[in-house]
Amino acid sequence: MKRDMGDGLRRAWSMLLLAACVVAAPAWAATHLTYPLTSDGIDSRYDYDWAVLRAALEKTAPRHGVFEQHQSKVAMSPARVVQEMSSPSGRINIFVRATSPELEHEFLPVRLPVDRGLLGYRLLLIRGADQQRFAGIKSVADLRRLRAGLGQGWADIPVFEKAGVPVVEGSSYDGLFAMLEADRFDFYSRSADEALREFQERSASHPQMAVEQTLLLHYPLPRYFFLRRDAEGRLLAKRIETGMEMMIKDGTLNTLFQRYKADLIKNTAMHKRRVINLANPKLTPQTPLARSELWFNPLTGK
Repeated sequence: MKRDMGDGLRRAWSMLLLAACVVAAPAWAATHLTYPLTSDGIDSRYDYDWAVLRAALEKTAPRHGVFEQHQSKVAMSPARVVQEMSSPSGRINIFVRATSPELEHEFLPVRLPVDRGLLGYRLLLIRGADQQRFAGIKSVADLRRLRAGLGQGWADIPVFEKAGVPVVEGSSYDGLFAMLEADRFDFYSRSADEALREFQERSASHPQMAVEQTLLLHYPLPRYFFLRRDAEGRLLAKRIETGMEMMIKDGTLNTLFQRYKADLIKNTAMHKRRVINLANPKLTPQTPLARSELWFNPLTGK
């Protein structure tokens, strides 16, 4: 009888300890991130960025818990993205974009260049009949004779304006390709990986379009993740920053970068092109230009 009572007490004590452990254990609430759908048509520009975001969240899962990552169901223009992010009840709570002082003031940036600065190395989409015309462009002064096509509000508009290059703004990403063919401007400045991919995706629908063969424009243009400047945004930004720093340190970011970008970088043969450097007047003092490990140089491959 005494043994039975002792066993019963031990079982009861064990159950109490287990209950206490369950109560004391952290109950992680899932991190929810919704990023924008940017186009109703073909648009693979952001596949790499959201893969980086997912990897950063996975790196921090042991400390910060599970997460859910979704794309918005409605396509959003750049202006709509800002509008949705400006509202606490907006349908997205993160976006990725080339930085500007205005964006860094309004939203909370994770100041680690998602694409390792590749966005600042620019190829030109042109009309194929103009190849010879562009072969004669040797300097910024020569570039001023041409019209650049860019989207409304894009962060590189001040770069071309400071250089004295006329800018024609288009209201939609897809519409810019048609504007190029219609001679509304002379070149569409695209990052190295964007230019080849967009040409491949749209060569059938825009047969006059071509990738210019001789030039490489360069200006520093980091792309950051942006969050709201509220309590949730600060927590998300810290988690993403922590995860990306882990990725930079252990080489995960470079591995992902090479997986998505290596073939396109190789196919552009950027090291063989004539480089024209332009200044970016809109970089903030907090831009981490001194951290060489954050930036990829396609001219050296490092």
